[in-house]
Amino acid sequence: MSYSLQLYTLRNAIQEDLPGTIKKVAEIGFTQVEPYNFVATAAELGAALKENGLTAPSGHAPLLSADQDEIFAAAKELGITTVIDPFLPAEHWQDAETIQGTAAKLNAAAKKGAEYGIRVGYHNHAWELESTIEGKTALEYFEGLLDPELVLEVDTYWVAVGGQDPVELLARLGDRVKLIHIKDGPGNTDTKAQQPAGQGTIPVLDVIAAAKSLEVGVVEFDDYSGDIFQGITESLAFLNAESAGAKA
Repeated sequence: MSYSLQLYTLRNAIQEDLPGTIKKVAEIGFTQVEPYNFVATAAELGAALKENGLTAPSGHAPLLSADQDEIFAAAKELGITTVIDPFLPAEHWQDAETIQGTAAKLNAAAKKGAEYGIRVGYHNHAWELESTIEGKTALEYFEGLLDPELVLEVDTYWVAVGGQDPVELLARLGDRVKLIHIKDGPGNTDTKAQQPAGQGTIPVLDVIAAAKSLEVGVVEFDDYSGDIFQGITESLAFLNAESAGAKA
C-alpha cells in the first residue's frame, strides 16, 4: 500500500502555477498523485509529473457525463491505470431503479476502459451512505450491481459524515475497495474545518487497517482553513511515522 495526494486539494495553487505546485508536492515527499480534470491539463501535467519523478496510479474524471474515449486516452498518456468517477449528486441515490441505471452505465464504461488497459471505479460522498435501499446503504446496494472488475474508492471521511462507521463499512465492502480517501476533521459538512490526518475525529489508522485489499491511500482535503501545503505535509508525516512504526 502506498500514499498519494488528490490534486483537487491544491486546485487553487494548480490554477496559478501547475508546474510549481507539482514540484512542491514532490518536495514534501509524495511520490504519487491523483489528478482531477486531467483531460484539460494532460500535456502540462504529464510534463510536470515526469520532471519531478511522480506517478499517477489513479485519476478522477466524469465518466458518466463526458467523452469516455477522450478520458481514457488522456489517462493512458499520463500512466493512470484506474479512472474513478468522483461524483454523482444525491438525487441519483434515492431509489433502486436509478442506481441500477448508474451501475449499468459504469459497467459499460469499464468495458470501454478495458480496451485501453484501464480499470474503472467510483468515489462516494455522504449521500450514498445516507440513503437506504432494500435494507442496505445505497453505496452497498450499488456495489452489489457492479461487475467484478470495477473497484470502489471509499472516501472514508464522507462515510462518517453520512452517518456510517467507515471501519465497519470497509469490512463489509471487502475486496472491492482498492483505494480510499484519507482525511480527518470533525466529521461534518464544514469542509473548512477538515484537519490533517490524525488530528480529528476519524480513526484514520483503524480505517486504513480495515481496507484489506488497499492499494493506494489518497490524502485529500476538500478545503482547509490553514496553509494547505502545511496541512498535506502534516498528513503525510503522520502516515509515514505510523507506517515506520508498524514496520519496526
